[in-house]
Formats: sequence, structure tokens, C-alpha cells
Amino acid sequence: MKVIVVGMGRMGMGLSLSLEKKGHTVTVIDKDAEALGGLGNNFKGTKVEGFVFDKDVLIKAKIDRVDAVVACTGSDEINAVIARVARNIYLVPRVIARLYDPKKADIYRRLGIQTISTTAWGIERATEMITFNSLDSVYEMGDGNVNLVRIEIPHLLVGHKVHDLSIHGEIQVVTINRNGQAFIPMAGTIFEPEDILYISVVCSATNKLKNMLDLAH
Repeated sequence: MKVIVVGMGRMGMGLSLSLEKKGHTVTVIDKDAEALGGLGNNFKGTKVEGFVFDKDVLIKAKIDRVDAVVACTGSDEINAVIARVARNIYLVPRVIARLYDPKKADIYRRLGIQTISTTAWGIERATEMITFNSLDSVYEMGDGNVNLVRIEIPHLLVGHKVHDLSIHGEIQVVTINRNGQAFIPMAGTIFEPEDILYISVVCSATNKLKNMLDLAH
């Protein structure tokens, strides 16, 4: 994937190095050349120095060709603006903003912006949100420990039952949208072609869900 990370603080730097280590193409933006230099000589991605609100800077970073943008500056307001520009103007598929004030999380989500918080957990969570393409995250609950995701039923799961895609206390199919009608399924409900599933999953079980769905593709 091609990812832009804005802001080379501790989270931005850690996330950039983590994504590159996983084989993704990373472009970083910061107005401070010294901050960009902090990535070290082992960083092989693209470094763009300048203000992120400068159109020329965004064009140089090739924002119109990336799969994801993560705004990690020290300001909630700047991160929100970056995220909205990326989503609404450049139509970036996946946009994430670092959030210091958790009280603003619901406002951000209503704008279609996913949020991350503390540095160590945030790096792991952002990496997961960027790279987990098979799922479309639609809502985070509480402090982000439970996520509601949406996915079209994999072909090999058609004919199986809801309980085949459930793990007690970790993964639960909560709604199925079938032929434009949404309903709450029973454990024995059988998946049909073109079903859209809404699944609640605790953060720690995301890889389990991913593995279950990867095996079904």
C-alpha cells in the first residue's frame, strides 16, 4: 500500500518505520527538516519538507495516488483538517487522525474520520486500520477496544452459519444486510450470496477475524 504520514513526532515516526518494515510504500511530511532526519538512514521512503496545507507539498507527496493518509501532528484541529482534505478533496480511501482529546472522537467519526490516540497503542492500531483492507471499519466503541466492521460475505462462507464466524466474547455477527433489508441474525442463520455482514470485534481478536476471512476467500 501507498501511505502518507503527516507529522514526525514519536507516533508519526514510529508508524512510518513500522509500515515500511511491513513492506508498504511510505511518504512522510513535516515542516521541520530535523524531524524528517530523525527517521534515520535506514528509512527508504520519501521525505517531503513543508507545510501540509500547501497544495504543492501535497502534490509532491502524490496524495492523489495513495491508499491512506495518517495525520499525526500535535494538533487535533490540524489533524482534522488534513484528514478532511485527504478524504473530501483527494478522495483518499482510508484516512486516520491522531486525537488527543477523546471527547471529540464522535464528532470526527461523524465526519468519516477514523481516530487513534495513545502512541504505543496508536501505532499498532493505525497499522491495523491501514493494512486490514478486507474490512471496512464503520464505528469504534468506547475507547476503541471494540470495532464494528462491514464486509461482503466471502464466497466460501456462503452456506455456512453465523456461529461459524463467531467467537464468544470476541467476534460476533450483529447484523446482516440482505437484498437491502437489515436484520439481526440467529446463530443458525445461513449466509447467502451478496450478504453484507456487520461484525463487532474486540481489537485483540482482529487478527483472528482476519485469518478466518482470509481462509474463506
